[in-house]
Amino acid sequence: MDEKTLKVLEYSKVIDKLASYASFSASADLARKLKPIYDFELLHTLQKQTGEALLLISTTDFSGIGGAHDVRAPVDRASRGGVLEPTEIMDVKSTLIAGRDLLRVFERKESQFPLLLAILRQISLPLGLIENINLVISDQAEVLDSASIRLGRLRSELKITHERLFSKLQRIIADIRTAPLLQEGIITQRDGRYVVPLRTEFKGQFKAIVHDQSSSGATLFVEPLVIVDLNNRLRELELEERNEVHKILGELSLKIGERAVEITGSVDALAHFDMAIMRAKYALDLKAIEPVFSNNKKEETAPVGYIKLLQARHPLLDPGKVVPIDVVFDPGTYCLVITGPNTGGKTVTLKTVGLLVLMAQSGLYIPAQSGSELGIYQRVFADIGDEQSIEQSLSTFSGHVKNLVHILGQADNSSLVLLDELGAGTDPQEGSTLARAILEYVLVKKITSLVATHYPELKAFAYNRAGVMNASLEFNLKTLRPTYHLILGIPGRSNALIIAERLGMPSEIIENARTMLKPDDLKTDNLLDEITRQRDASKKVRSSADRMRSEVEKLQKELRERLDDIENERTQIVLSATEQAEKDVEDLLSEIEMTRRELVKARQPLKQVTQVKKSAESIHSLIKKPLVEVGISVASPAKNAASPHQIGDKVFISSLQMHAVISDIGEDDVEVQFGSLRARTVHADIQKEEPSSSLQSEKLGKVVLKKALTPPRPTVFRESPGLELSIRGQRVDDAQAMVERYLENAYMARLPFARIVHGKGTGTLRKVVQEMLMASPYVESWEIAGEKEGGAGVTVVKFKPD
Repeated sequence: MDEKTLKVLEYSKVIDKLASYASFSASADLARKLKPIYDFELLHTLQKQTGEALLLISTTDFSGIGGAHDVRAPVDRASRGGVLEPTEIMDVKSTLIAGRDLLRVFERKESQFPLLLAILRQISLPLGLIENINLVISDQAEVLDSASIRLGRLRSELKITHERLFSKLQRIIADIRTAPLLQEGIITQRDGRYVVPLRTEFKGQFKAIVHDQSSSGATLFVEPLVIVDLNNRLRELELEERNEVHKILGELSLKIGERAVEITGSVDALAHFDMAIMRAKYALDLKAIEPVFSNNKKEETAPVGYIKLLQARHPLLDPGKVVPIDVVFDPGTYCLVITGPNTGGKTVTLKTVGLLVLMAQSGLYIPAQSGSELGIYQRVFADIGDEQSIEQSLSTFSGHVKNLVHILGQADNSSLVLLDELGAGTDPQEGSTLARAILEYVLVKKITSLVATHYPELKAFAYNRAGVMNASLEFNLKTLRPTYHLILGIPGRSNALIIAERLGMPSEIIENARTMLKPDDLKTDNLLDEITRQRDASKKVRSSADRMRSEVEKLQKELRERLDDIENERTQIVLSATEQAEKDVEDLLSEIEMTRRELVKARQPLKQVTQVKKSAESIHSLIKKPLVEVGISVASPAKNAASPHQIGDKVFISSLQMHAVISDIGEDDVEVQFGSLRARTVHADIQKEEPSSSLQSEKLGKVVLKKALTPPRPTVFRESPGLELSIRGQRVDDAQAMVERYLENAYMARLPFARIVHGKGTGTLRKVVQEMLMASPYVESWEIAGEKEGGAGVTVVKFKPD
């Protein structure tokens, strides 16, 4: 990219802002070296990395790259034989740990962040280096006593010598004979040796070596002769310790230097990873979006691209004040001519487009609306601002021409050119002619370009020439201030006469100036005024239509949500009712099956029961149809006043051998209810009298059967099935088979009693078990277990004796 263009467009300010998000100096340096590129595949990867980083910091509690440091310089020094300080070695360790931890975390999230993981996989962890550092350096960046045997011994002796030295000094300053000679009872150091403060006047009374004197001369800092040997030994041990520490650090630095390539590569990988995070953070702050890269080149000679910036904002301006602009090239357009008054925002528009192109080609998101598209340009050139140079004796015009010569000499159809005030700074007629010629050259070369100008001739040129489009910056004539809104397709007006008139210029001067204008210019201005009015009216209508469409879409969304809620509720009700009906029918079928089994044991006719069962099964099939209230009973015929029975009478049904209650009376038959089941039978089949005593009476609706004779037990005991049978969670059919088999085995094994565990639940299994016990020829009696033995969830069975 052209370095002068980068400076003119203030690209460095964007880079400085990006670098401010760095977690450590390596990624900040990487940001400052960032330059736009034009490799599509690499750009696509960079943008997707930014997208993954945005997802990471938006949806997780990611806190950064940890304790990473830029250790490339000390590691390079170690590779050349240098000895690192403990703090530098600790920085190496924390950097390696940060890389290791990040790699482990993202290996578990490969499906979410594959590109970020690909960066981290460039981290190479030197085997055993972290452990080697841990053996030598403490968390406080100090060499450990255990780093070597000699260092441990030296430090132990050093400690003992230090304690002996201080003990002697303490006795000296506490001695009643020497204490009056001292200025203070303290121990201090001079030149690495321990001394005491002696009053100058007692110099001859205290045997010591003088090391220093106070600024007033009243105090001498002396080393008592009795501690000279200890001070000497302490100093020797300190020097030996320092040399041993230096040796240990040298050996560890050598190991670090041997792995310099791996460590430096890991730092670079962490920097690139942090760079993706930095781009994401910058995008969040800018409320930026990922640009779409497009290339409209159909052939080698075609212009590289196409600009479609929606609600674009200059990234360096105050977000609360900057006015977003739309810059959209029509198909076949690759040159935009922007006209309008001074201070109207033409220069900002050029800089916004240029800077957003540079940002996008640096892997950054751009402050614009989603759907914005840009071509990929190999070079970007800009001639913006005053190029006057006193040193080079160049006028503004000469400076611009020099820039144009440089730009036009290098630009081609893969370039983007931004030209501000083209042809300005010289005679208007010649400047206008030169500007048209430059535009013609740019069009012939098919160079994508944006040009800002005041010349009215360029408006007509843009209108009549293919590949060029007019644009203007809006100006509010009431407030005499620019609005900075870019209007595509319509050239701008200078508005000089109108502004002068509003500011109080005498009317005769204004009128005289108007007479000097060309008639064609007046017609053009009037036409532009009418176009502007029509555009504003169309804009209002479109705005109203958009608002109404939004309201309609909102209402449609609310209605869809309400309909979805209603449908969900209806479905839930249907499912719930279906489940309940199926459960009721299953219970009914279970009762019927139980009755059938008991009748089989009692050898009773099954005709009526079979019919009832068929009725219940027909009900079960109805459940698959739309829900209606179903039942087994049929419509009641007219009541028979002459019947000896009445509704509510307790009767005995001979054919079924069971008790029931009359629920309805007809001419030829009677409807009876037993339990939850209803059926119809003839008058002759029912009796008001209780049946013979051979039948065991139970609660109304329960089956009462004549018990068969108890079968004889075998002379040889059968193997015991255990004193307890659990049927919890079993289906009724399975439970009945288990209980029937168990009762027989228990009786034949001569068990006196047993426990059947059926659970409490809905009570269905308990009811089935107890009705089977009533009909069993093996059972003498049964009862519900006590509370401490299971309560209603257990039935205790007592078997008949021999």
